Amino acid sequence: MTLHAPYDPANIFGKILRGEMPSVKVFEDEVALAFMDVFPQGEGHTLVIPKFLGARNFLDLPEAEVGGYMLRVQKVARAVEAGLKPDGLRVFQFNGSAAGQTVFHLHFHILPMWDGVKPGAHAGGGMKSAAELEPLAARIRAGL
Repeated sequence: MTLHAPYDPANIFGKILRGEMPSVKVFEDEVALAFMDVFPQGEGHTLVIPKFLGARNFLDLPEAEVGGYMLRVQKVARAVEAGLKPDGLRVFQFNGSAAGQTVFHLHFHILPMWDGVKPGAHAGGGMKSAAELEPLAARIRAGL
């Protein structure tokens, strides 16, 4: 898929925002929603999406929306760090399929990292259940 294409509101994250698909929520306000990645690259892998519908990637997000959204990404990253106590954090996102983007609604990944533990492949691991993800989400929510 090209870097610039029309936003498809039927994407999985749009469905999660509309309540049509479940998610294990970590944080939500009027600007953003954070939830556990069901195909995590590692323990505690969290996604933060803007509630603005129309941004396929970071380049599509209107400038007026960037600051508030990035503050939420930082807030959730701090909560992941506080709740899970990793040795480090990766905060990243992909723009376009050539860059590795697989869901075309803007999202940042927050991936806790521990010394000596390699992350799994992006979108390549097995699917986790809500029951498996909820204890991690609870620890992250406690860090808010």
